[in-house]
Amino acid sequence: MKTAVYPGTFNPITNGHTDLIERAAGLFDKIIVAVVHSNRQKSNTMSTEQRVDLANEVLAHIDNVEVRSFDTLLTEYVKKCGAKIILRGLRTVADFEYEFQLVGMNRVLEPDIETVFLAPAEHLSYISSTLVREIASYGGDISKFVHPSVVTAMRDI
Repeated sequence: MKTAVYPGTFNPITNGHTDLIERAAGLFDKIIVAVVHSNRQKSNTMSTEQRVDLANEVLAHIDNVEVRSFDTLLTEYVKKCGAKIILRGLRTVADFEYEFQLVGMNRVLEPDIETVFLAPAEHLSYISSTLVREIASYGGDISKFVHPSVVTAMRDI
């Protein structure tokens, strides 16, 4: 069974994330969407529980997806899940440079784990959680970028 772990803050989960997960679900037997408890480089506006709940709601239509949270090194978590694949999305060249560094570091930590990259659909490549949070913080309309449940949750923050 080929299991891929797709890690991230998902703060919030966007249509870009959903697109990537839907396409990956056709490539792997199981996708574990791994919501990180905290990322010291990003500020979270939603609790881990909120982000997990929203991801579960948004992704409920995909049978082979499981949403979990984690608070360890990613390579340790991937091994704990019995997986050998990390799934990552690439939107820009800047993403590639950062992700390439992560691949190198992860290979040193755990040589048996591979990273697979997917690019989002072209019409979703500009969407980022950071931009969605910023638009929402000014009362802007984020409904084109996220699931309706996320729109509601972001209004309540």
